[in-house]
Amino acid sequence: MTQNQLAVLLLAHGSPDSPDDVPEFMKYITGGRPVSDAVIEEVRHRYSLIGKSPLTEITLAQAEGMQRELGLPVYVGMRNWKPFVGSAVREIMDSGAGHILAICLAPQNSSTSVGLYKRALMAELQPEASVHFIEEWHDHPLLVQAFAERLEPVWRKASTELGSPAPVIFTAHSVPTRTIQAGDPYERQTKETAHLVGQRIQGLPAELRHFAFQSQGMSGGPWLGPTVESVILHLKKEGHRGVVIAPIGFVCDHVEVLYDVDIGFRQFATEEGLKFWRTESLNTSSTFISALADLASRNLAVSSGQKA
Repeated sequence: MTQNQLAVLLLAHGSPDSPDDVPEFMKYITGGRPVSDAVIEEVRHRYSLIGKSPLTEITLAQAEGMQRELGLPVYVGMRNWKPFVGSAVREIMDSGAGHILAICLAPQNSSTSVGLYKRALMAELQPEASVHFIEEWHDHPLLVQAFAERLEPVWRKASTELGSPAPVIFTAHSVPTRTIQAGDPYERQTKETAHLVGQRIQGLPAELRHFAFQSQGMSGGPWLGPTVESVILHLKKEGHRGVVIAPIGFVCDHVEVLYDVDIGFRQFATEEGLKFWRTESLNTSSTFISALADLASRNLAVSSGQKA
């Protein structure tokens, strides 16, 4: 292992290869805790409706784009499915790299996402390796720009079709409220991202920018709100005839976008008489790839000197 060699590692949630993999996939998500047959069947149903989740394919493409910009090897490790974090770390170690710059593809920091990915990574590291873990980047200028570039054309199209400025609901994945009560910065950071993106859209007034948490868990206990459905109902009551959904807590297409938004929220809004639009996910947006590359470049000096 050469200590002055650096590799970049992108960390993500992971998704099953097919609906048949859902039972095993759920075991990774819950840490081996039992999952009811009803929950497994519901999750399997959602994946069957969207087909194969593109999350892994898109994440690998994001890594390839970063590698071209950085001139450094970029690897991908998933917490809950293949390629697992452990296999990615072993591949990095086998390549001779002694330093890892780790970026979690969840821009807003939460113990329920970034914290879990960090623990998964640290559990796989060899003693002689060093790592620099980027825990949050929710306000990176190029990330904000990338989201704004996705929102602006959709918002202008919706506003033109409606004949008046369209309301926007920015969304992020919900987390248990106990997480926020324990001091987690996630809620604040998601709303900061939304605020920064909204400011970039000329003509989109603050009163038309709304925020909601989506994809609340199926487990017990309260989850962070408001829900997207409740905000849609509020907009209907105010007399709006359409809505734009802008997920800013996700950086690529996966089940929470392709099912929860494209199927679930679209159907709900349509049944309530509202027209519906959704911003395109960042995926391999050139601005987003530049955001990742810039984030890595800014941390290279630190990453080459910090021991795990």
